[in-house]
Formats: sequence, structure tokens, C-alpha cells
Amino acid sequence: MTIRTKLLLFIPLLVVFANIIAYFVFQSGKVVQQSYDEMLGRILLIEQTSESAESNLKLLYAYLLNPRGDKAVQGPTEYQLMQLKARIQEVSDSTDPSFAEEDYVNLLATFLKEKQAAVLDAKAQDPQSAFEHYIEAEKTVSYIHEEGQQLIDDELAYYRPIIENIRNKNERMNGWGVALFGMNALMGGLLAIWVSRSITGPVGRLVGLAKRIATGDLNIRPQPRRDDELGVLSDAISQMSTDLSILIEKDKQSLEMRRLVKELELLALQNQINPHFLFNTLNVLSKLAILEGAEKTSDLIVSLSNLLRYSLQKLDKPVTLQEELDHIREYVTIQQARFRDRIRFDLHFDASVLQQQIPALTIQPFIENAFLHGVEDMESGAIIVLTLSRANEDVQIEISDNGKGMTEETRLSVLRLKGEAESSSSTGLGMQNVFRRLQLFYGKEEEMVEINSNIGRGTTITIRIPVKKESERTDVSVVDRG
Repeated sequence: MTIRTKLLLFIPLLVVFANIIAYFVFQSGKVVQQSYDEMLGRILLIEQTSESAESNLKLLYAYLLNPRGDKAVQGPTEYQLMQLKARIQEVSDSTDPSFAEEDYVNLLATFLKEKQAAVLDAKAQDPQSAFEHYIEAEKTVSYIHEEGQQLIDDELAYYRPIIENIRNKNERMNGWGVALFGMNALMGGLLAIWVSRSITGPVGRLVGLAKRIATGDLNIRPQPRRDDELGVLSDAISQMSTDLSILIEKDKQSLEMRRLVKELELLALQNQINPHFLFNTLNVLSKLAILEGAEKTSDLIVSLSNLLRYSLQKLDKPVTLQEELDHIREYVTIQQARFRDRIRFDLHFDASVLQQQIPALTIQPFIENAFLHGVEDMESGAIIVLTLSRANEDVQIEISDNGKGMTEETRLSVLRLKGEAESSSSTGLGMQNVFRRLQLFYGKEEEMVEINSNIGRGTTITIRIPVKKESERTDVSVVDRG
């Protein structure tokens, strides 16, 4: 049985029981209310009739003292009394023998008759006869009061045993109502327990399973079989856990395979360019140049050897600015052997910042771009300046040249990390790669590099890096080197 079927079956049943209780309580109150309304209605009718007769008598007396008009004495008050008499007559015609008011109705008729006679005698200018009829009307009103009181007493006496019987029945009905209310409460409690055990319990277990899966625990035992929606959901969670375990195992195998492929690729690269073989060859060339008297050639070979050694051995960990400057000097030595006096390289630095750590090969790509794309085409007067200084709490690195500069479109494209790849003649890491490595190394997403350039007037690149203590050292993974 599904949860929907259970709820549609038991909840309406509970509502039916509640309605039965409400119906019994309503019927009990209705019987009592009808009896009281009937008794009080008759008593009230007698009281209103007596009061109306008294009012008509007073108006008749006033008319006899000052017979100027008969509208007041024969107006609404008399009409009201006649209506009350008609209502009493209707009650007397009913089958209920409890209201024997025939004499009372006759007294009302006699009063109206004496009143009419008194009014007619007053109009005929016969005050003596009018007064006699008034005396008879007054006596009749007193009889009406007495008879009305007697009827009220008889009414109360007649309804006393009936009311007692109604009270007894009402007590029994109340007992039935209490019993039904208790049964309804018991059924409600049983329904709540059933709902808790059959719905909320399994839901709680499913929540626990979901939390275990969220924490990575996929070792889920089979759950008890159910035939409702929660059973379907439990089976789905179990199947999802099994599928996740299979996918994770496949991902592990895939990652292991990719790792092996990377190792093979790295091994193949190392076999293609064996550093030891290359360095040994360069050392042999350097010594041979010395033996042949070519000291400048030997120095150049040593600089190239140092440059390659730094590039191959320092990429996977941070270096100090001092080490980066030593590498830049070797690079500038090689470039000046090519450009000779056409290009001048100036270096200015604050010694207090030389122990600041940065990712390897951070400054060299900017120096390389200054040589290749800034001042390469200048025949003379080319200057490249590297300045290391403090700027408040940061270390500022500034590379400037007086070369051909770049367009605004190119400058913005480079800063957005969406520029075109550098020329194949560039031997270091590209500028865009350096931007990304700086962000990863210092954990910042905002721009750390500013570029100012004007066509024909040169380019200035400013890098601001926060002072990084030794305890905050962060290695940059090889895969982030581009």
C-alpha cells in the first residue's frame, strides 16, 4: 500500500469520527434549545399580551378624559393586541395540550369588546355608559393578568418533567460524546504513531544515508524492502551509491593512467634533452674555448649553461629575488653578446627586498619581451631598466624600455589574459602565464600587474607583490607553468 493510499484512507476516517462527535453534540444542544425556545416563547407571548392590554386600557382612559380623537386609542396599540390575540389563538389550535388558553383568549375578546363600546359611547356623548364600559374593561384587564400568570405557572409545571428528561438525555449524550471523543483521540494517537513509524522513520533513515553519502561513505548496506514511495527512494539511493562507487573507481583508474602517461611524457622529454649530457657538453665547449684563447666565448657558454640549469631545476619551487636577478644577469649577458652596444641594461634594486620569494622565472619573461618586442629593431640608444624597490607594504618590480611600445588594444588584451600567444622566438614563459602563476602563488584574483605603454615611447610594466614570509612559502605545481 502506498503512502498516498494510506493517508487517503485513514485521514478521512479520522475526519468522519470527528464529525460524528460534532453531530451528537449539536443534536443534544438542539433538542434542549428547541424545548427552551418553545416554553419561553409561550411565556413571552402571554407577557406581551398582558402588557399590550394594559397599554390599551391606559389609552382608553386618556381618551375618555379628553375625547378629541380616536386615532390614538384605536391605532397601533389596539392592532398589536389583536395580532397577539391571533397568535395565541393559533397556539390554542395546536395539538399540544399544555397550553389551555381558551379562557384567556375569551378575556382578550371581552376586553376589546368593552373598549370598543366605551369609545362608541364617548363618541355618542354618553359619558356615563362609556365610564361603565371602561370599568368593565379595567376588570377584564385584571382578569387577563391573573389568567396570564396562571397560564405561566401551568406552563412551567408542565415543562418541568420534560426539562428533567431532556437533562437526563443530555447527560447521556454528553457521555456518548466523551466516549466518542476519547475514541477519536485514541485513533488520532494511533494514526500519529503509525505515521511516525511508517513514514518519518524511513525518511529519517534516508536522510542519514544521504548524509553518509555526502561525507564520502558509500558503503551502504541494503535497506529493508518497502512497497511504497519511500521504498522506491531507498532503492534509488542504494543504486546511486553503487553507481558512485563504480564511477569513483573508474576515475581512480583514469587518473592513474593519466599519471603514468605524464610520467612517460616527462621521461621521453628528459631523454630528448638530457640535462647532464647537455651541461657536460657545454662545460667541454667552455674549456675548449679557454684553451683556444676565446675567453668571451667561454663566458658566454658558462652563462648559457647557468641559464639552462636554472630553467630546468628551479621551476617547481619558489626562488628569492636574488636568485632571479642572478638568472637575469646571465640572460642579459647572452643578449648583449648578440646586440652589443645597441642596447643598455640598467639594474637598480633595494637590497632589503632581495630575499623576497617569488615564483621562478617571473621577471625573465618580461625582460625577454622587452628585448625581442620592444627594442630589438632599434639601431642605437635602446635602454632596458629593471628596478626593485619597496612600495609601502609591497615589493615593486618595474621593467621599462624605450622601445616601440604597444597599442591600447594589445595592452588590454594582455591584461585580460586573452592575448595572442607570444612569438615562437620567445624562449621563456609568456607574460600571460606569469600573470596566472602570480595569482596562484599569492592567492589573489585581482590584478597584480600594471602595463603603461605608448606607441614609439616604450613600455613600463609594474608588478606589486605582497611581502611573503618564509612560513607562508607556497610551491607552484609544475602543471601550472604553462
